[in-house]
Amino acid sequence: MNINDVASLVAVYADELIDVRRDIHAHPELGFQEFRTTGLVFDRLAKAGLEPHRLSNGTGLWCDIGGGQRTVALRADLDALPMIDSCDRPWASTHEGAAHACGHDVHTTGLLGAALALADRHERSPLPGRVRVIFQPAEEKMPGGALKVLGEGLLDGVDRAYGLHCDPHTDVGQIGSRVGPITAAADHVSVTLTGHGGHTSRPHLTEDVIFALAEVVTAVPGALSRRLDPRAGASMVWGRINAGVAMNAIPSAGEVAGTFRCLDSAVWAVAGSVITETIHSVVQPYGVRAEVNYQRGVPPTVNDAAAVAVAEAAIKAEFGDGALQLTPQSLGGEDFAWILEKVPGAMVRLGTRTPGGPTYDLHRPDFDVDERAVSIAATFLASTALRDLYSV
Repeated sequence: MNINDVASLVAVYADELIDVRRDIHAHPELGFQEFRTTGLVFDRLAKAGLEPHRLSNGTGLWCDIGGGQRTVALRADLDALPMIDSCDRPWASTHEGAAHACGHDVHTTGLLGAALALADRHERSPLPGRVRVIFQPAEEKMPGGALKVLGEGLLDGVDRAYGLHCDPHTDVGQIGSRVGPITAAADHVSVTLTGHGGHTSRPHLTEDVIFALAEVVTAVPGALSRRLDPRAGASMVWGRINAGVAMNAIPSAGEVAGTFRCLDSAVWAVAGSVITETIHSVVQPYGVRAEVNYQRGVPPTVNDAAAVAVAEAAIKAEFGDGALQLTPQSLGGEDFAWILEKVPGAMVRLGTRTPGGPTYDLHRPDFDVDERAVSIAATFLASTALRDLYSV
């Protein structure tokens, strides 16, 4: 039995996978609360004759298919986002304040389909190695569930790891790939400034928190462009600023918060100390006191060249040469990066937009997908795992 029959193996489960995806979408669960979703996947894998195992806290699970010395891991994320769902579908979220607005329901269902197809393939003709399917909790949290997966040793002995992420800017049937950084490091930065406030008619008698906050907002990103290697794609963007209640009163405290992102692991390693030092330098002339809270999030997701070659071969074999496209680097964060720091591997971008249809961006309440992407995800993951095992 060759490795070019994966689509037919997945097709057996196509309708079921759509039903599962809609079920998961209607019942979203936030990070480390994915008990129902974990149980749904666990029960279906067990029904297929596999032996799934829950992670120690009860959310997330893993399962091995086949055996042998070489092990390939396939990973999907289970959790939803803490936001409303306005997708206007019969399977819209029934859980207030939670929504699958990032496509993790597609990732999970795609990996379930891959596992079922691989199990059938192994029953007909034993795999030449082991495929470990990992359903990870809490990708959206910081620190994320990938560290839980690593902490429980699920990547020990794994030779390569593969994953995918929905891309609503790409048509269904297209899959994007690239060598090197595909997503960025993503850290949280908050700065609290305090000082002696007062009347706006006498700013010289105050420690002007408002003016100093404005300097942090404008001067720090500019200074970083001269402190950090510009080839790293470093980006410091503020998303929240709070200070003051009256237009004629300089407050005694204020806060600004945002994110730092970059595409280079070496720059990410030093960014926290450089940013903290820069903030203190910028506010020093105004006499205010600065408290900087820098929270490291995730490193860049860096695709290994050899793993990308395997993934791209699977894309071309299953969907044709025209299905493969070069995907741009994203400054979004993705905790699959922790897995690729442990073992070589690759993540690809799964097209989810109906050709000619609207673009539903990630993390938007109306996020929606063309459901043909579910079987495409399953086929890609299973085919990539098989090609990796047979390529050695």
